[in-house]
Amino acid sequence: MRPAQAFAERIGLPVRDLDLLEQALVHSSWYHEHPDAADGHNERLEFLGDALVNLAISEALYTRHPGDDEGYLSARRAAIVSTTGLTRLAGRIDLGPSVLLGEGEAKRSGRRRPSLLASAFEAVAGALYLDLGYGPTRDWVVALARPELEAEAPIVALKSPKSRLQEATQRGSGERPSYRLVDAIGPDHEKSFRIEVWIDGQMLGRGEGPSRRAAETAAAAQALERMWSMDVRVQKATSDGSGKPDGSRMPDGDGA
Repeated sequence: MRPAQAFAERIGLPVRDLDLLEQALVHSSWYHEHPDAADGHNERLEFLGDALVNLAISEALYTRHPGDDEGYLSARRAAIVSTTGLTRLAGRIDLGPSVLLGEGEAKRSGRRRPSLLASAFEAVAGALYLDLGYGPTRDWVVALARPELEAEAPIVALKSPKSRLQEATQRGSGERPSYRLVDAIGPDHEKSFRIEVWIDGQMLGRGEGPSRRAAETAAAAQALERMWSMDVRVQKATSDGSGKPDGSRMPDGDGA
């Protein structure tokens, strides 16, 4: 059985064009190593699928939440179609094992890399749209995203880590986070960025990702976690009478 056929059966859709679905599962790293074994990689389908997923999620949110304003709907959509959100959807269909990767990408655990899974999910959505049309593909995407579409999450939880970090630091010291590029390694099509985020002269978080934006997001998330952990320690120390720590001091930068 062809891998695309097995994948089609797993997602439970009446796929007709297995060649198109197969292309959606071809990462550029595999295609560069096997240029004669496929018609192409999945990046054009990813482009199409990105637009389809955004439209499907926008339509579902608009219908399900008639009382939400444009800002709230935008925040909810951003959370669902973010790299993290799409990776979650990809996990629900066990997409990783079906993606064809080059040898180097596979050795670097590419099948667990969020950006790769999110892109592959969009490519699959693009292939399904071309094969089955908008309605069935929209229904499939919406069904996978139902928990996020129906959740009544507070608006702050839907904001990106970078936005939350900036708001938190401006409420505190008034300083804006500074993101510093530490390293960028690998060839252009497989580059990995490493970023540090600094606030008030303290390094609060490190992040790594396939783009500067992804690495900055990971660094901001780590910084938020460290700030939250420090707040908990401060509250505990104050409540148990062990002394009143200096709550204005940021955690040391050497423990991230």
